[in-house]
Amino acid sequence: MLVLFGSETPMPTPTMTVDPDSVTPGFAGFAAIVIVLIAVVLLIWDMNRRIRKVRYREEVREELDAEEAAARESGAGTAQREPDSDAEADEGDRKP
Repeated sequence: MLVLFGSETPMPTPTMTVDPDSVTPGFAGFAAIVIVLIAVVLLIWDMNRRIRKVRYREEVREELDAEEAAARESGAGTAQREPDSDAEADEGDRKP
């Protein structure tokens, strides 16, 4: 059977030709990773703050819409309507 497949060729074992201490990242690599880590943490913190702010604004907007709808149902919303400031200025100019 070995005659059909040929003889096995031995695999050479690799030898280290480079000093393992000279290929490590050292302090510069460690400092770069720490800076990237700090930047990522700060970006995540800022993103969470912005998302929380948007979520709170949406909750307040929903509450205001619900109050406005309740006021419309009771009919009190139309009686307390404030005029535009531009319209007031125009009316003030026309009065004698």
